[in-house]
Amino acid sequence: MKIVAVADQHGYFTEIPECDLLLIAGDICPRDNHTLGYQECWLDSAFKYWLKNQPVKKIILVAGNHDFIFESRLNTALNILKSIPHLTYLQDDYCYYEDYKIYGSPWQLYHGGWAFNLYEPELKEKWDKIPNDTHILVTHSPPKGYGDKAPRTINDDNETQWPEPEHIGSPSLTEKIKIIQPKLHVFGHIHTGFGQWQLNETILANVAQGKGRWPVVLTLPPVKP
Repeated sequence: MKIVAVADQHGYFTEIPECDLLLIAGDICPRDNHTLGYQECWLDSAFKYWLKNQPVKKIILVAGNHDFIFESRLNTALNILKSIPHLTYLQDDYCYYEDYKIYGSPWQLYHGGWAFNLYEPELKEKWDKIPNDTHILVTHSPPKGYGDKAPRTINDDNETQWPEPEHIGSPSLTEKIKIIQPKLHVFGHIHTGFGQWQLNETILANVAQGKGRWPVVLTLPPVKP
């Protein structure tokens, strides 16, 4: 199965190559206006038009910390997206596609009061809901230690600084992945963490978009009966 994965588009659209499955790991909405009215209008126009014109058979969407409409007006967002029959939005839930069990979740560690922020003990409760037989995991949050390094650029005096990057992914998400070993874990959130890794049987992919980056293309073998 040919999979294309993106995250952190922030209102910018890229050309998606023809594929079976498109995974979108959050932060779809633009960064210049976070009002719910604007995000609703944007979903119902630019985003919906873009999705309808991509050469893909199935789309899995997870929200991120900039996607306030999914946190505050979920029913409104789902009503807008229902006109795209091959799209499934996942929020602490799963679906099946071609025998693959796909689980999605939008949460990430608390920072700045953005959407879907939680502290680590609450995050662990979210990850505990991920079924052990999950084949593909899509989260906005990175697992700690993989694609999660980011500089803390503001100190306590509100002054800009450039320290060594820190691992700011979720430790309990890393532990959950070690236990269930999905075939693929796609995430974003940390733009500087773009890349791929192998953790036991799991391919980990930070697919955050940025200047000069193309959507990530992956291939998975059929699920064994």
